[in-house]
Amino acid sequence: MTGTEKRHQRVVIVGAGIVGCSLADELTQRGWTGVTVLEQGPLPAPGGSTSHAPGLVFRTSPSKTLTEFAVYTVEKFSALEVDGLSCFNPVGGLEIATSEERWADLHRKAGLAASWGVTGELLSPARCAELWPLLDPEKILGGFHTPDDGLARALLACRAQMERATARGARFLERHTVTGIEQEDGRVTAVVTDRGTFPADIVVSAAGFWGPLIGAMAGVNVPLLPLAHQYAKTAPLPELAGVNDPRTEASRPLLRFQDRDLYYREHTDRIGIGSYAHRPMPVDPAAVPAYDDAPVMPSSLPFTEEDFALSWEDSVGLIPALGGSRVEEGFNGVFSFTPDGMPVIGESREVRGFWLAEAVWVTHSAGVAKAVAEWMTDGRPSMDVHECDPYRFEDAQTSPAYIAERGAQSFTEVYDVIHPLQPMERPRPLRVSPFYGRQRELGAYFLEGAGWERPHWYEANAPLAEGIEVPERDAWSARYWSPIAAAEARATRERVALYDMTPLKRLEVTGPGALDFLQRMTTNQLAKKPGAVTYTLLLDEAGGVRSDLTVARLGERRFQVGANSGIDLDWLLRHAPDDVHIADITPGTCCVGVWGPLARELVQPLTPDDFSHQAFGYFKARRTYIGHVPVTAMRLSYVGELGWELYTSADLGLRLWDTLWEAGQRHGVIAAGRSAFNSLRLEKGYRAWGHDMTTEHDPYEAGVGFAVRMNKGDFLGRAALEGRGEETARRRLACLTLDDPAAIVLGKEPVYVEGEAGVAAGYVTSAAYGYTIGRTVAYAWLPAAAAVPGTSVHIEYFGEKVPATVAAEPLFDPGMERIRR
Repeated sequence: MTGTEKRHQRVVIVGAGIVGCSLADELTQRGWTGVTVLEQGPLPAPGGSTSHAPGLVFRTSPSKTLTEFAVYTVEKFSALEVDGLSCFNPVGGLEIATSEERWADLHRKAGLAASWGVTGELLSPARCAELWPLLDPEKILGGFHTPDDGLARALLACRAQMERATARGARFLERHTVTGIEQEDGRVTAVVTDRGTFPADIVVSAAGFWGPLIGAMAGVNVPLLPLAHQYAKTAPLPELAGVNDPRTEASRPLLRFQDRDLYYREHTDRIGIGSYAHRPMPVDPAAVPAYDDAPVMPSSLPFTEEDFALSWEDSVGLIPALGGSRVEEGFNGVFSFTPDGMPVIGESREVRGFWLAEAVWVTHSAGVAKAVAEWMTDGRPSMDVHECDPYRFEDAQTSPAYIAERGAQSFTEVYDVIHPLQPMERPRPLRVSPFYGRQRELGAYFLEGAGWERPHWYEANAPLAEGIEVPERDAWSARYWSPIAAAEARATRERVALYDMTPLKRLEVTGPGALDFLQRMTTNQLAKKPGAVTYTLLLDEAGGVRSDLTVARLGERRFQVGANSGIDLDWLLRHAPDDVHIADITPGTCCVGVWGPLARELVQPLTPDDFSHQAFGYFKARRTYIGHVPVTAMRLSYVGELGWELYTSADLGLRLWDTLWEAGQRHGVIAAGRSAFNSLRLEKGYRAWGHDMTTEHDPYEAGVGFAVRMNKGDFLGRAALEGRGEETARRRLACLTLDDPAAIVLGKEPVYVEGEAGVAAGYVTSAAYGYTIGRTVAYAWLPAAAAVPGTSVHIEYFGEKVPATVAAEPLFDPGMERIRR
């Protein structure tokens, strides 16, 4: 479809809240004029979450994507005015700590802000009290101040964007309740309302907590849970009399008291208090009253005073002036929560033309709208949005029970101090490999990913850790870590270890057009004989790295693809021609990685085939047997050691494990977990997609240009790579080693180049202690001029400067002798 044809598509947006209005503005700004926004309530305040949102915008998040959404929202709303009043009031943000754990976390948050380019400063209690005079400085340990955060005037921003979009040709229709989504041949054709039918080439559900109802009309599951959140306003306070202009309402920073799940903002001479401290209150969107039937508005439910009682006590303790006041009004406002706390944006594959822009808060609204508009008009967002993709969820994570349980937990965790490795507590276990029973017998410590139970280390290996010296860790880096990982890494380097690789996504691609299809979709040369395995990349049209894959050609028309997530499956299914069949074989299969210098001694006696290097070379695959078990063996190694990935069906998985385990006893075999695995892969310089590289990076910047074969013929993204190469990269993913062998960092910390003051030059993507090299390894994005071996940098870890040096990679076995023997 040409750009002109795209601009003339009929777009119907369901919902005129802050997301729908922002999206209409973004689309019409890009020349799309056939935009209709349908709203069931009256405009400009239709009664959804936008109509009652308190408007707090704190931009800093552990998610770079969410931070970028919020940064754009602030920039855009700051430039919008209605009746001479700005749509954004930059009063700043102040987060205070009343516990040592929170104070440490604010140091971490200051690092995140620096990594993502947000200005912030850690403050003393006295300075916090200067910014917020009603605070009791004796109650706090310090604070984190972000001067450019502030209050979004959401309804004003809706008006401003409605006016701009309308001037460009869009129309906004109030009092239109959607009753159906019409489809033909798997594509949307119209939106049906109680006041007529609207033909549509594209439908966008921006319905907020009503999103699941709109999705159901199209046959699309929307994984969000509406929950009520308490907000109260105090009576007028004498201490605020005359302080604030009634038009701007607030002059002091937004205040977060996260140790008690509370936040505060000024409403002229009153204080608004929001609480996440109460029990989760799920709301059935189908039971929410219509606008005209609601006492206040559909999204504003009656205030439950008993749920707020403790929050009021905590507020009086922090702000003594409240002791003489009271809650004058309050409500329980309905918001959307997803299982992982992230938005859900993107187009349905099953119902083409049906888009989601759901579970989006005011904080991220304009940024999300920009990303969706870019996606629709240009074919891709300019920023990485994989954390928000609807297909990030596995099937096991989309049941109503899972969405309800995890959505409620997301509410509970809004202000919790969350460790990067912290797993959900329930529902667990949900997905387990066939080896799960044996792993439990070995004392596996499980963390969770994509619903899978994933061993990170095994208590059975504790005796092996005795005598191994590893640096003492601080409390943060010691969470979800054990020195046993050092023993497991050593055993992998010196003997042999079994790794459960079952959770990795496996796809089977078959059919007459399978080779041509995969050639067109990926960057490397796949036209090889059956038995070849190839590392390759999925790119988008702009040359950004969508994913990295291993593709094994198991037959003329049969390939097994090692992918990263359901997002890869979705991408391939969207592009597959009729003569290609793609199946997710992950649930019915399993995989054991057998790695280490004694891997051949373990495996060879168990198989009738020759596993010598000459007969079974690196990056080769074959069907064979391990004992009684038929397997697909691939000679791959993500840890930098000799070995194989052994795949079989799930019913034979336990027999495969037991066969390897029994035969391996004479070689000192151990089971090893993800903690050692991550250390070993970083020593070898292997990238992890989604952490070290995303669509924001091209292959040459990310150090995976070797997987691009420009001379193989056309492939998706090839045109964008013309003229690019290692020498043109303006930034690079660089390997860093920490100068102090005892120092630790974990990831997402800012990196500063020595001699360059001020703004961070880059940020850490992945980090782990390298047990073989005896120091922490960190990968980080840096300007190309700084990503040169020998460059001195420092990483800011909880406010401390940690010296590091850019190193040549890979750090371990650069000649590949250990893998190719």
